[in-house]
Amino acid sequence: MSRALRAAASAGAAALCVALAACSGGSGGGNVASVNGQTISRSAFDQKLESTPVAKQVLTQMIQQDLIDQYAANNHIQVSQAEIDKQENDIKSKYPPGQFDQILKNQGLTEQDVQNILKERIVLNKAVAPQVHVSNSDVKAYFDKNHALYDKPAQVRARHILVADQKTAQTVLAKLKAGGSWDALAKQYSTDPSTKDKGGELGWFGRGQMVPQFQDAAFGASVGQIVGPVKSPFGYHVIQVEGKRPATKATLASVQGQIKDQLVQQQEAAQTPQFLNQLRSTANIQINDDRYKDIFPPVPSASAGPAAGASTAPAAGASTAPAPSPAASGH
Repeated sequence: MSRALRAAASAGAAALCVALAACSGGSGGGNVASVNGQTISRSAFDQKLESTPVAKQVLTQMIQQDLIDQYAANNHIQVSQAEIDKQENDIKSKYPPGQFDQILKNQGLTEQDVQNILKERIVLNKAVAPQVHVSNSDVKAYFDKNHALYDKPAQVRARHILVADQKTAQTVLAKLKAGGSWDALAKQYSTDPSTKDKGGELGWFGRGQMVPQFQDAAFGASVGQIVGPVKSPFGYHVIQVEGKRPATKATLASVQGQIKDQLVQQQEAAQTPQFLNQLRSTANIQINDDRYKDIFPPVPSASAGPAAGASTAPAAGASTAPAPSPAASGH
């Protein structure tokens, strides 16, 4: 998961915990558990939960969410489902199939939670957009300084069958050279659990991503060639090179859009804390529980920005509020 969504997911998970606690607390009492007949009351559980540092983080996040929603409504900021879906799909595309869903499960998040987090992030980006300025000269200056980051090294695509001993490797090699099926032989012989059911496929990799013995054999073979046995700390490999890509030097034209997006995101992340400072300082926020009176220390003075019109969007309550960390905002 990208840093932005991981950060947003953390805040979202906290908000989700509070939402669940609020729902359970609304049942009016009773017991949440018993131990050998000794009960744990819902009120004792809620009191314990509400006294933890997480409760302050969640309350801060919930207040912030209300402020952002009100700002969006008062300033006619619309977020379409297509915008949310695009951001979510962009994030999902960076992970193997199924991994994104597993991450959500581990975070305690649902699909709707993620969409809510992304909606908040989009509203914030639109709110600070007038303060973000990235020119072509900015992009060129960044490329000139960091062009090596965008060069692509030589890569090889290969598959392998890993076995424990040289005799077995020789047997596998002979069967492959006789026309045997990579899929069948990998499933039968390979001890690599991550590739044995995929015909031994490793995908594309560059130098430094594999152990030296494997790397040297793969980069030294021609496309289509089967080599081995190759001994490594993991065992004996039979390897076939399926493709090669030469190293390429990046040009400004080829990465201009990528760099501009990156610089825009950096400026948005830098502008967001100031925006949230102003949004909160102009809101009417009341903290009615003494345990949470200190969640909003005084806000330092700041120049007018995109939140200047937020005074028409009071939250439920009164106090000044500082900017939360960018993590809470989804940046």
